[in-house]
Amino acid sequence: MATSASAGVTPGSAPGRERMDKHLVDEERVDEDRVAQFLERVITDGGAAVAGLCTSLGDRLGLYAAMAGAGPLTSARLASRTGLVERYVREWLAAQVAGEYVTYVPGTDTYELPDEHAVVLADPDSAHYAAGFFTMLQAVYATEDALMDAFRTGEGVGWQEHGPALFAGTAKFFRPGYAASLVPEWLTALDGVVAKLERGGRVADVGCGYGYSTMLMAEAFPASHFYGFDFHPPSIRAARGIAAERGLADRVRFDVATAQDFPGKGFDLITFFDCLHDTGDPGGALRCAEQALADGGTCMIVEPNGSADVQENATPVGRALTAASVAVCLPSALAQHGPQALGNHAGEEAMRTIAADAGLRRWRLAAESPVNRVYAVGR
Repeated sequence: MATSASAGVTPGSAPGRERMDKHLVDEERVDEDRVAQFLERVITDGGAAVAGLCTSLGDRLGLYAAMAGAGPLTSARLASRTGLVERYVREWLAAQVAGEYVTYVPGTDTYELPDEHAVVLADPDSAHYAAGFFTMLQAVYATEDALMDAFRTGEGVGWQEHGPALFAGTAKFFRPGYAASLVPEWLTALDGVVAKLERGGRVADVGCGYGYSTMLMAEAFPASHFYGFDFHPPSIRAARGIAAERGLADRVRFDVATAQDFPGKGFDLITFFDCLHDTGDPGGALRCAEQALADGGTCMIVEPNGSADVQENATPVGRALTAASVAVCLPSALAQHGPQALGNHAGEEAMRTIAADAGLRRWRLAAESPVNRVYAVGR
């Protein structure tokens, strides 16, 4: 990879910057209607970016939860229900009405959160709950300066360099989808795995974060034993605390380890939930998994449903995935100084090749959703 220094460019003086005092485009040749349309798109995106802060505040301050199922409320009543200052609540409600998240009832000066919106914004147990995405944004925007330096040097921005909001928000965002799909859909799509876990098997959850995926499996299969591994000590501490609260300490253990050196052998199932692409050495991680699998064991790789063809990612989900790859996934992998930094949309063929090189040549797409693809992999 050519850094700015190796390419003979002084950091901070990107090619073409000396031309910034001149018009870069001959405006007489552009289509004014297309300019206006695109400007509207950019302003819309800018408004959504700022509104994301309001969504995060609504989630963290309990405003959506207080409105869910409550019917029409005045700003004063909502402030009373949440213990917040009415003037701020009223301003927040105005932004929610502008974004069409909340409806306003003229003549009564009241506001209402539709039930369909409450499912997405106020119910952490709903498969459609998405508020955690906005928690992550706190940390992502805070590392913009570090990302600018990374663009200039080719270095990475490690997972641990982000603020706690990224770790908590990631767990919060992915948990509802895992709760809805992991046990009833994904595991059942793996040949023979459910039967093994019902009898009593061994499972390694690599890159477990706060451990929600590990604990969902442990709750469903009390006869089995589960081991969660993550290289991030604060996440492991959080996982241990959650497991203790849920009474799962008898069959769940969490330890600090990387994807390339996690301990243990004879695992009937090894899982990677939306994390393999974040490692600097995905091949090393899969080689470790191949050596740790029991005979007939299965590796389940859950990856974002992104495409190596950049044009295929021109969808709302693809846009979110590729932007997250710029902000978090690729920088995290580069920070590990491994042989490969995939980003989160390398595509199935790249993953399949890496797995085969690691000795995992049995590969099958087992399940798919708009957000994820689930692969069943083995020797």
